[in-house]
Amino acid sequence: MAGTLKQEGDFHYLDAGAGQPLVLLHGLFGALSNFQPLFDHFAGRYRVLVPMLPLYTLPMLNTNVPALADFLDRFLKHLGLDQVNLLGNSLGGHVALVFCTKHAHRVRTLILTGSSGLYENAFGGSFPRREDKDYLRKKIALTFHDPKHVTDELVEECYETVNDKGKLIRILALAKSAIRHNMAKDIPAMRMPVLLIWGKQDTITPPPVAEEFHGLFPHSELHWIDECGHAPMMEQPEAFNRILGDWLDKQIG
Repeated sequence: MAGTLKQEGDFHYLDAGAGQPLVLLHGLFGALSNFQPLFDHFAGRYRVLVPMLPLYTLPMLNTNVPALADFLDRFLKHLGLDQVNLLGNSLGGHVALVFCTKHAHRVRTLILTGSSGLYENAFGGSFPRREDKDYLRKKIALTFHDPKHVTDELVEECYETVNDKGKLIRILALAKSAIRHNMAKDIPAMRMPVLLIWGKQDTITPPPVAEEFHGLFPHSELHWIDECGHAPMMEQPEAFNRILGDWLDKQIG
């Protein structure tokens, strides 16, 4: 990736480019690398920031989606950013939505892809058996339309995460928090321009979720990407970047 990882106090983040800030929020099992093609493509046109969300370092009793939205608030204030363009995948989209309930005036545009917040089928309806890498591989494959994206490195990273007791407890807490914080009643009050980019073969937040989001937002566009699952920016980066770039050109130039 073009940017270098910066560490300032509690904040670890990538930062590259100049101009309008585009803030990318990863999901529960996501990482900064999930956004590599997107980051590299847009860093020449915008200031692209990717904060590492504190999924595993929040106090246990405060490990929930609103706490991650508060972290985002502190991060943006730390950088002195007021008007931002937020893009979230999966849990990252949910964090963006909760942030918008308190700080909608600070969000110029909102982009959601495979976002939770209405309904999600986490890990295909069951949590992975920690000792079984083959089982993990099959469950991770549900994220993608094409299983070739399930690399050995991705399986190993997930295996290490779910076998860390502290991380596992927090993953479960965040998953339960996401289920509790349904956003259907909040979304109609969000009046910023919204872009929804969805994989047609997403089985975790399936197509009806995207359609429901589209119906709830006052000002949204919904774009589909075929042969694509829950992480379009990873699985179909060229199509994703084209849709996002064209839309941002219309919204902010």
